[in-house]
Amino acid sequence: MGTDITVTAADGGTFAAYLALPATTPAPGIVLLPEVFNTNDHIRAVVDGYAEDGFAVLAPDVYWREEAGNYLPYTDEGRAKAQSLRGQMDTDQYARDLADTVAALAAHEACTGKVGVMGFCLGGKFTYLSSVRHPIGAAVSYYGVQIDEHLDEADNLKCPIVMHFAENDPHVPADTVAVVTARMGGWDNVDIHIYPGTEHGFNRFGYEPYNEAQAAIARDRTIAHFRKHLGG
Repeated sequence: MGTDITVTAADGGTFAAYLALPATTPAPGIVLLPEVFNTNDHIRAVVDGYAEDGFAVLAPDVYWREEAGNYLPYTDEGRAKAQSLRGQMDTDQYARDLADTVAALAAHEACTGKVGVMGFCLGGKFTYLSSVRHPIGAAVSYYGVQIDEHLDEADNLKCPIVMHFAENDPHVPADTVAVVTARMGGWDNVDIHIYPGTEHGFNRFGYEPYNEAQAAIARDRTIAHFRKHLGG
């Protein structure tokens, strides 16, 4: 459904991003950030799904500075490579690249100029960082890792954010969710949801540990959030 386009970073570098468009444009935009496995076939299917729901959706190659074009499978080898690439990432540099990704989508002729950010796992972390660093309209983080390490930036929150967490998640354990909730959970522009009986990756349809019922609830909340704050 979608196609790869090229985005130019502020320092002149270029990287690929997968763009899927809805039947009617211009439409509100979503930058969709992948799990640690990068913008693989599953994430592209997620992008296509949100495009079918009326959004212009763009998912970047998050490892382009480390090793471009690594879209990794859900295997032990893919996981090992993903963790190696993730370990090489410069968090602040990628956050700057993310700002360029948001700007590219906002300027695209198929976009209304209103852009939100959403992401899963590693992408959930960068979604949070985008919400406190970039002028975006809305954010949705799915089981974002290491958000607790950046809560000193929470007071800079620039848009409404929804956070989806799994009940049983060794990567984002209950104690971590409690820290995030204690810091931000009482704010009017923050909605935090914990999904019973789920594990990290519960939205990953077609793969373990997908939870169809809870993923559907989270997706409905996500779409409602974006339509409320971005239009469409």
